[in-house]
Amino acid sequence: MDEVIIETATVAMATFFATIGPLDVAAVYAGLTATETPKRRRSMAIRGTLIATGILVLFALVGEFLLAGLGISLAALRTGGGILLLLIGIDMVFARTSGSTSTTEEEEQEALGKRDIAVFPLATPLIAGPGAMGAVILLMANSEGDLVLQFTVVASLLAIILLTFIMLLLASRIQQLFGVTGMHVVTRVFGVLLSALAVQFIFDGIAQSGLLSGS
Repeated sequence: MDEVIIETATVAMATFFATIGPLDVAAVYAGLTATETPKRRRSMAIRGTLIATGILVLFALVGEFLLAGLGISLAALRTGGGILLLLIGIDMVFARTSGSTSTTEEEEQEALGKRDIAVFPLATPLIAGPGAMGAVILLMANSEGDLVLQFTVVASLLAIILLTFIMLLLASRIQQLFGVTGMHVVTRVFGVLLSALAVQFIFDGIAQSGLLSGS
């Protein structure tokens, strides 16, 4: 059982790190708040992180019930979620931005005109984006009702959000330390890992669906 918990925690943390992208969030946040005072930047970071946490935890708790109400099977969720994560992973490997894990150009332009970015675009879509929402529902469903494993997934989510919050507070320093190239290297490494996990989810979904056995 301990091995299953460790494996679940490892997969969950790698997936959330890739889909939330703390380094990318910190870089965008540093650019959007460059003219703000340290006190205001800290305030927006706190509120944005809390709002994003609420959104993702809500999806973790009710996402599976919502899908069940819509008649979506676990096999379909694994396959569809795997495809979504694979697309995100491919974007990460090629260092491309997409609306699934970051802001689009239009959203960034709109954010530049806002004085408070805590809700948009920090909380969503930067932290609680479509990729992270899909990942948390998929990982919770993948635990198949095991409360210990589901707690492990939520704990892993909270750990990555805490890491993201710390990086927000140190956004300017992190950007200077890693530079654009360094941040792209980290993103590409996690993109490869996410792509592999995504393919495994797709394989599991197809196998569970019974399509290959003809049932």
